[in-house]
Amino acid sequence: MSEIDFDGVPHYREHFLDGFHSDYQASDFVILPIPYDSTTSFKTGSRHGPKAIIVASRQLEDYDIEMNRDVSSVGIYTAPEIEPHVDGPKYMIDRIERAVGLSSESGKIVGVIGGEHTVTIGAVRHFKNVFPDLSVLYLDAHADLRNEYMSSPWGHASVARRIHEICPIVEVGVRSLSVEENEFIKSEKIPIVFWPTSLTTERLADTVLQSLSKHVYVSIDLDVFDPSIMSSVGTPEPDGMLWQEVLKLLRSVTQERRVVGFDVVELSPSEGTESCTFTAAKLVHKMVGYVSETNHGSS
Repeated sequence: MSEIDFDGVPHYREHFLDGFHSDYQASDFVILPIPYDSTTSFKTGSRHGPKAIIVASRQLEDYDIEMNRDVSSVGIYTAPEIEPHVDGPKYMIDRIERAVGLSSESGKIVGVIGGEHTVTIGAVRHFKNVFPDLSVLYLDAHADLRNEYMSSPWGHASVARRIHEICPIVEVGVRSLSVEENEFIKSEKIPIVFWPTSLTTERLADTVLQSLSKHVYVSIDLDVFDPSIMSSVGTPEPDGMLWQEVLKLLRSVTQERRVVGFDVVELSPSEGTESCTFTAAKLVHKMVGYVSETNHGSS
């Protein structure tokens, strides 16, 4: 089979990297673009993130110096963009859950590119059904633990709260939260690494790994990065993580756990420089490389 049969899920399509790695059956990875930002509360524009990342990815080298190999050799299939559901985020989450399920058949790793952080809920729902012990590593400048925000329990400010109701979650990079969220973190004893942290890179990884199960879904909101290197987000927060800090944590997690899926979300291309879009595309490329290098195909 060279294409995914989305069986009635509305969609349209472009290719990650140079477009030559487009055979579904022969690919280990599926990139799933979801241009959705209907619950954004400050700066809109993350709906344009997936296409911008895909366009920028065509200028990336397939070869990665750090890993000393051609990352694209694992086969990277780009699925069609999932069309937004205008009836509301709950319906969109249902649609995403279905699309991720169709994309991950035969054990393929799905990399979702958003779009706002709400898209993560649908992906986590699917993988929890497949891997009962699933846990989520959640990199974000914001706690996203409000029970509801702007009268909705399904918006971008409640994503981590909904995930916590599905499976264990570990948050890293948080530097903004409400009183309600702070109290919830304490009452539920949610593992969270606030930023900046006094932990060394090695100690950070050890701390995070202690709270993660064997099967892990990784969710990366680009605002976890410091705005000096990632200003193309809707809700930037100062004093964030730097490129190597994020990469070292991700590589440690992929080496010690089985990452079954991941997402990179919240890129708003118009809010920053072109370099931010390339950084986001490189991060997707890195995640494919790390996962395929260390644990893809393990049981």
